[in-house]
Amino acid sequence: MVFLSFQSNPNHRPLSRLGRWTGPALILLAAAVATAPQLIRGNTCGHDFDIHLVSWFDCLNSWRHGIAYPQWTPSPNYGAGEPRFIFYPPLTWMLGAALGLVLPWNIVPIVLTFLLLAATGLSTRTLALRALADAPATLAGCAALFSGYALFTAYERSAFGELAGFWIPLLLLLILREKNPSGSIWRRAFDGSTAPLAMALAGAWLSNAPLGVMASYLLAAVAVTLAVLHRSWTPVLRSSVAAALGIGVAGFYLVPAEWEQRWVDIRQATDDPGLKIENSFLFGHPADPSLDLHNLELTRVSIIAVAMVALALAGVLLAWKRKTLPANRRWWIPLALIPIAVLFLQLPVSLALWNLLPKLKFLQFPWRWLVVLEAPMGIFFAAAIWPRVGARRWQRVVMPAACSALFLGSTAVAAAYFFQPCDDEDAVAPMVKVYRSGAGFEGVYEYAPTGADNGLVATGLPDACLVTNSQIKLGLLDTADANPDWWVEQHSCEATYSSTPAGSQANPEHLHISADIPHSGYLILRLRTYPAWRITINGKPAGPVAPREDGLTAVLVQQGRVQLDADWTTTPDVVAGRWLTVIAALLLASLWFLERRAPARRVQPSRSAGLS
Repeated sequence: MVFLSFQSNPNHRPLSRLGRWTGPALILLAAAVATAPQLIRGNTCGHDFDIHLVSWFDCLNSWRHGIAYPQWTPSPNYGAGEPRFIFYPPLTWMLGAALGLVLPWNIVPIVLTFLLLAATGLSTRTLALRALADAPATLAGCAALFSGYALFTAYERSAFGELAGFWIPLLLLLILREKNPSGSIWRRAFDGSTAPLAMALAGAWLSNAPLGVMASYLLAAVAVTLAVLHRSWTPVLRSSVAAALGIGVAGFYLVPAEWEQRWVDIRQATDDPGLKIENSFLFGHPADPSLDLHNLELTRVSIIAVAMVALALAGVLLAWKRKTLPANRRWWIPLALIPIAVLFLQLPVSLALWNLLPKLKFLQFPWRWLVVLEAPMGIFFAAAIWPRVGARRWQRVVMPAACSALFLGSTAVAAAYFFQPCDDEDAVAPMVKVYRSGAGFEGVYEYAPTGADNGLVATGLPDACLVTNSQIKLGLLDTADANPDWWVEQHSCEATYSSTPAGSQANPEHLHISADIPHSGYLILRLRTYPAWRITINGKPAGPVAPREDGLTAVLVQQGRVQLDADWTTTPDVVAGRWLTVIAALLLASLWFLERRAPARRVQPSRSAGLS
C-alpha cells in the first residue's frame, strides 16, 4: 500500500515533471482501492441503483433514435413511462449512458463510482494546494474520497448524482481565490475566477438538484463571510454574478424542472414521513413503525456525521495549535466554519431555517450536507497530522503508513456494512433482460401525474386496450403491496393493439397505433398522461377524456380505421429555458474573454512552513 509513501520537497522546490503527476496518480490509485470491493463482489445495489440503471438504458435508447436530450423515460411504470429526465439533472444519467456505449452494463456502475470518487479526491487536492504542499494536499484528497459519507453514498445508497460532490471544492477554490488583492473592486471581483465559478455552480445543478441547492447556499454563505473578513463587497459581487450566470447556463434544465412540477405529484418528494426533514435529524427516532428501517439508516449516517464533524473540528484545533494553518486567515476561516454550520443543520434547533429558506426542504435529509464537509475535513485532517519540515525519518514513514491503513480500514468498513448485495431481480443481468423484454419497471412516485397512483398501474399491459368505460380498472391484484397484473384472459380489454414499431426499443417520444375499431369506445394507452404529449387521431387532435386513477391516457375513438399518434412536443417553458441558457452562455463567454484579457497579479496564499 503506497498511497502516501512519497514525500514532497521540504524546501518547497518546484517538483519535477514526474513529481507533479505523483499526487494525481495516488488519488487515482486511492479511488481504485475504494471501489475494489465492487470489483471483487460485484455491484452494490444501493437504494437508487435500479433508478439510475433504468435511466441509463432509456437515455441510450433515446440517443439511438436521434434524441440528443431526451425528456421522457419510457421504462418506468411498467412501460407507461414518466417524465424523469425533465426533473432529474442530466449529467450523471448521460455519463452512465455514455459509458454503456463502450462498456458492459455490469461494469458501468463501478467505473462511474471510480470516476466520481477520483474527481472528489482530485478537486479536494486542487483546493488544498492553495495552502498546503503537494504531499499533504494529496493526503487531503484521499481523506475526502475515503470519507464515511462518500463511501456511504457509493455503497449503501448508489446515489451517483450525489457522488458528484467534486463541484464543491472547485466552488470553494474559486470563491476564495485572490489574484488582485490591491486592485479596485471590479478587478478583484473579475480576476479570472468568476466565469469558472459560474460553470462550477452550473455543473452542481446539472449533476444533482440537492447538490445544486447546497452549492448555491454555500456560495452565498461563504461570500458573506468573506465580505465581512475582507470588509469589501468584492466576494458578494463575484458570487452574485457567478450565481446568475451559472443558474442561467443550467436554465435548459432548471426552467422546465421548476415549471412542470405543477404537472406531477412532486410533493411526495417531501411529504412522505421518511423524507421529512424533522424525521431525519441527528440520531432521531420517529415512533412510526413504518420508519424502523429509516431509523436504522439514520443511526448509521448520524455516526458518520458526528465522526466527520469531530474530525474536521479536531483538525482545525490541532493545526492551529501546531501553527500549520495557512497564514491567510481569510482563506481557512470560511472552511473552518463549514463543520459548525453542517452540525447546526443536523439538529432540531435548525428546523425553522429549513422551513424558511426556499427549496431547502427538498434536500429531504439534513445529512446530505456532509458532502459539503468532505473537502474541509480532508484539508484540516492533513494540516493537523502531516509531519513538519525537518521531522524525523520515522515520522515521515509512519504517518503515510498509518493513513494508508486508515483508508484501507474505511474501505473494509464500507464493504462489510454499507455494501448492498443485489437481489435476484435487481442485479444488472436480470434488469437488462427485463428491459429488453419491454416489461418495464417500477416508477418514481413524485413523477406521477397529479392525482394518479403509481401503485394502480397494471403490469403486462398492451400498448392499447379498447374498452367501453374509460375508468375501467385494468389488471387484478394478486399480491398485497404490489401492482395489479393484467393478462388477456381477464377480458377487461375488448381488443388490444400494438404500437408500430413494437418493442422496448421503439422511439420513446413517439407512439403510433394503427387499428380497426369494431365500435366506438376508448383506447387506454400504456402511456402516462402528461401535457407535453400531443395525441392525434387520423391527423386531428384527440378530445379530452376524464383522467384515470392510474394516470394512463384514455382516448375517445370511433368505429372504423384509426391512426393514432402520440408525439412529444416542446412546451413553452422548455423553449424559455433553452433561450435562457443561450443568453447566459453568451454572457459567460464574454466574461471569460474579458477576465482572461484583464491583467492580474497572481498571489499565492501563504503556505504553512511546517508542512512538507
